[in-house]
Amino acid sequence: MSRIARFLLPTLVGLLFLLGWEILVRANDIPPYLLPGPMAIARAMVEDWPNLWASLLVTLSVTFAALAAAVIGGGGLALIFAQSRWIEASLFPYAIILQVTPIIAIAPLILIYVRDGFLALLICAWIVAFFPVLSNTTLGLRAADHGLLDLMRLAGARRWQILWYLRLPAAMPYFLAGVRIAGGLSLIGAVVAEFTAGTATAGSGLAYRILESGYRLDIPRMYAALALLSAAGIAIYAALGLLSWLLLRQWHESELTQER
Repeated sequence: MSRIARFLLPTLVGLLFLLGWEILVRANDIPPYLLPGPMAIARAMVEDWPNLWASLLVTLSVTFAALAAAVIGGGGLALIFAQSRWIEASLFPYAIILQVTPIIAIAPLILIYVRDGFLALLICAWIVAFFPVLSNTTLGLRAADHGLLDLMRLAGARRWQILWYLRLPAAMPYFLAGVRIAGGLSLIGAVVAEFTAGTATAGSGLAYRILESGYRLDIPRMYAALALLSAAGIAIYAALGLLSWLLLRQWHESELTQER
């Protein structure tokens, strides 16, 4: 299946869904405060675009900062784990604890002890996004071909040479997969943190706009904010998928197979 078809088919299904939604709302005369139609949501987005856009930028700033911290921290710690089993055995369980602890449960504590609002949101989003990068990269570094590993050792290769020429290329697809997962999770973490923070932070992200719209029963505006969040998540995933394709398309089987 071509890439154009992969794009057009979901787009067509989405348009048909929106058309059916609008017809359903109009045919049953459903009031906007119960279920607004796509046209009402679009009008709300246009009318309140300056506020929604500003809120989207706040949420995205937290998301991208958390993703960058997760990539640097998770990737760097994975490199350390690959060099020492003792360090991995000592620290990896604590990374698992961070992953399995619900962020909604610890976000209020972070907001209490971290006075800076942006930093508190960043920490919450980073906790959610950190583990996929760490676990996937660690797995990839361990997945290097053992035959090639033994051959390089017999040839007298140094540890850094084995890392650079063998382990890092083997880990690249795993690392990029972890980054794609972390991109969506960092957005989720930012939104959850904003919901928990409410009005406690200086910035007002899209999650705050959703809460505000709910309090005012401005349901079309709420749906507009949700649509922007969904679009942001799709754009982040698509951008990271494109990055993965650009980096792997010339040499890795996962992308070579798709090209065929």
